[in-house]
Amino acid sequence: MALFALQDISVAYRKQTILKDFNLEIEKGELVSLLGPSGCGKTTTLRLIAGFLKAKKGKFIFNDRDYTKIPVNKRNFGFVFQNYVLFPHLTIFNNIAFGLRLRRFSELEIEKRVMDVLETVKMTGFRSGYPQELSGGQKQRIAIARAIVTEPDILLMDEPFSNLDANLRVDMRTEIRRIQQKLGITTVYVSHDQEECLAISDHVAIMNQGVIEQCSNPAAIYNHPQTKFVADFIGYKNFIEFDEWKKDGDHLVLTKSGYAFVVQKNAHEYNLTGKTGTIRPDDLIMKEKSPSERMQQNCLPGRIKLRTYLGRNYQFDVETPIGNFIVNKEMSNPYRVGQEILLIFPIKQMVLVD
Repeated sequence: MALFALQDISVAYRKQTILKDFNLEIEKGELVSLLGPSGCGKTTTLRLIAGFLKAKKGKFIFNDRDYTKIPVNKRNFGFVFQNYVLFPHLTIFNNIAFGLRLRRFSELEIEKRVMDVLETVKMTGFRSGYPQELSGGQKQRIAIARAIVTEPDILLMDEPFSNLDANLRVDMRTEIRRIQQKLGITTVYVSHDQEECLAISDHVAIMNQGVIEQCSNPAAIYNHPQTKFVADFIGYKNFIEFDEWKKDGDHLVLTKSGYAFVVQKNAHEYNLTGKTGTIRPDDLIMKEKSPSERMQQNCLPGRIKLRTYLGRNYQFDVETPIGNFIVNKEMSNPYRVGQEILLIFPIKQMVLVD
């Protein structure tokens, strides 16, 4: 039984539907990320769970109780905002203690809880400081401490690291996962950063125009995207619209303009009408073309159209008879623009999507 469920939820702003017949279930103790582009409904979903928004229709069930009409002040949920929202005139201790005092905890209990949570976020030496004295990462730790000090039933996080630099984001996402697992707190995390979500989540729900296109564990999302939107969003930049297909044992043989491709059957079942194949730029293989070499399955002749240096590797835009493909490759002596090459599509890296 899921800890909470959104059931057939619809939300609209000024006659524009943001969520329509939206469903989501989360188990106790899980960290589930809502991932997708701007405007897909991620933050709307989070605010609905928090109680800041009302659903046009549908139900929010929490712990076997209908929370649809429970006001925000009656929900014991913690919220970490994008912009910290710390009180500048209060000390770090009093910022964290604010919610406890509203709940009329004793000063003895407040002292214990605040110091415990400061230790959890590794900020014990800052109790007497003020927010303006802290770095961005330290402010976010205090915002997290304030959200968890009341021991909420659910922790909601709305793009909490968007204001931090790249290196600090990596450090902070590790901290979030450590804290979440230490406390065992059920967490809903919103982001548009796919690497961030895959790194910290038990499950990732990829959203598009108010619906979840796929909700799976990070490995399944990364290796077996189910739709073209999901594949493109998480880095599959090469797509082939196949003309025909046929089964061949544990493989599928697909053709495009006379070129044949063998693909492993995906882990889940598909309706194979009008399939699209996709592969990551890092998984494509290039090699120099020999004049006498014959075309094999999963192979295309190509010509380097554009070369871009990315630091660790080169990115090549390769022109082929069935379209252009993006290839990332580490090379000490990179192929030159205009060079004829062979483009190889490894069977295990090809994925079919709807």
